Amino acid sequence: MTARPVVHGFFHQPTFSVAYLVEDATTRQAAIIDPVLDFDEKAGRVSTEFADRLLAVVGARGLRVQWILDTHPHADHFSAAAYLKEKLGAPIAIGEKVTEVQELWKRIYNIPDFPADGSQWDKLFADGEEFMLGTLPARVMLCPGHTLASITFVIGDAAFVHDTIFQPDFGTARTDFPGGSAQQLYRSIMRILALPDETRLFTGHDYMPCGRPPQWESAVAEQKRFNCHLREAPDEAAFVRLRQARDATLPLPRLILHALQVNMRGGRLPAPEDNGRSYLKIPIGAL
Repeated sequence: MTARPVVHGFFHQPTFSVAYLVEDATTRQAAIIDPVLDFDEKAGRVSTEFADRLLAVVGARGLRVQWILDTHPHADHFSAAAYLKEKLGAPIAIGEKVTEVQELWKRIYNIPDFPADGSQWDKLFADGEEFMLGTLPARVMLCPGHTLASITFVIGDAAFVHDTIFQPDFGTARTDFPGGSAQQLYRSIMRILALPDETRLFTGHDYMPCGRPPQWESAVAEQKRFNCHLREAPDEAAFVRLRQARDATLPLPRLILHALQVNMRGGRLPAPEDNGRSYLKIPIGAL
């Protein structure tokens, strides 16, 4: 019987993001996946209310956090990985292809001396790499398409797919960011849907179509049968046409130019300048 982690989802309303606390009930070991750092772009203010909610649950449940994980460098929110590492002492990790994202965005931000080597994280996971969360077996699946570095964490019977598949009534993720590919996304989705039908899928966003409450859990069998994009586009060529046509109508995320320069640093702000204040750099016309 496949091990079954306890999964707690936390919905971040300002960015429609979902962060996860994943626990092994046997050992009380846990992982935090895709935590969000609050950012008010009008005030230029960073705060930790959302991340502190996760910390409160960790404390209330008596958990020991073993890993702080990001599925990819996010384009719509700041990662709270570095903040949580400071609070918990747990290592932060991401997929090894993050170096390709760093190389791409260091050119966009014109910061040639930026070390695009992944050294901002404690661990870079390779495709297929296995690890343990307490007694729960876990492995990493490279799932590019939304970004060059997107990965899925499969922990017991749960797969944390972030920006690949959304809830069945919303479909799939966009592929028009630098380094994105509709072809790669389709192949990544097929790889995820090759998992056992009962595998629980946990997505990283929900945009609440038709005003329904936020949702973030589905199953492989449910996605195969009901995902609206896969039903409309049942093969790769049709999916690429659908995805590219839809992407052409979407506005860029509000925080994309703010967020990538933080998330390529593992959730850290740029180094303070001589007045002790950090500054974000906005490249004009880069996108």
